[in-house]
Amino acid sequence: MPVTIRQLEIFNAVVKCGQVTKAAGTLFITQSAVSLALNEMENQLGGALFDRAGRSLELNDRGRFFLPISRDILDRLEDLDNLMNQKDGKFAGSLNLVASSTIGNYVLPFLITAFTNMHPDVHFSMHVYNTKTAEKLIIDREVDIGFVEGEVNNEQISAKPWFKDELVLIKRPSGEAENEQIICDITRDLKNYKWVMREAGSGTAQIFKNKLGKHITDLYVTMELGHTEAIIKAVEADAGVGCLSNLAVCRSIDRGTLQQIHLKDLDMTRQLYIIRHKHKAKTRLIDEFLDFCLLLSECKEGQSCLSSPESLQELVLQFTDAD
Repeated sequence: MPVTIRQLEIFNAVVKCGQVTKAAGTLFITQSAVSLALNEMENQLGGALFDRAGRSLELNDRGRFFLPISRDILDRLEDLDNLMNQKDGKFAGSLNLVASSTIGNYVLPFLITAFTNMHPDVHFSMHVYNTKTAEKLIIDREVDIGFVEGEVNNEQISAKPWFKDELVLIKRPSGEAENEQIICDITRDLKNYKWVMREAGSGTAQIFKNKLGKHITDLYVTMELGHTEAIIKAVEADAGVGCLSNLAVCRSIDRGTLQQIHLKDLDMTRQLYIIRHKHKAKTRLIDEFLDFCLLLSECKEGQSCLSSPESLQELVLQFTDAD
């Protein structure tokens, strides 16, 4: 049987007090319980730790070697207890997240960085999949929290609205139209484009189809790709027109490597969601991270940051400077 934490506590109390009787009084246990614990520990460690002279106990060479080791173990356990119980506002633990492509690539890395700047003992693991796969991981309880772009209707999942994003139609800039605003009439212009689409199961693809309804039935889709950056590169190479989150393409539009197509009389905003399994235990760390994410979406400054990667970078720097 290995040495127990209680035996280490008793050993250190005896060292401090120098007598079994006094140590028993400080620990609020009987003298016989202290003596028994010491004897068992010495047997487990293969020999005596004290020289006994009457009622007094003095460490021998083995005891002097063992003392700092035992104190280090107890100190580490105290640190662990403080962290895991969030004492003094500290948090520790490991969170497993899943996020759909846009959120996982363009939002969460900044929020995770800001959060770990405040709580350096928290570790994150994040998977990036489409909304359908993220939903399955939540149902199977393989992750703690999910962040998705598509609607989730499974009865086992709790979905909380987070913040609104906008889908943007993009094309490769072309000569004379490069500095002009391109307006698309969905009743007649959509079928004139070649399209590069997200794969089935993607939240972006789902919302795009929901927004355009019957107008997408005759679209000429040249390819379906499973990653946002792949679509951006394909559109830049003039493979077709794409539809992606403003979060993913705003930088490219500003740099002039992509051009936006404005849809006439059509609202392309969408709701992003935080999802969790309804019956998965919620820890204080999970509550703290959820509160952090929701606070940003509820305040005016946070809303502007969440809709812009550049602003999110500035937000992270604020949290870093605060430390």
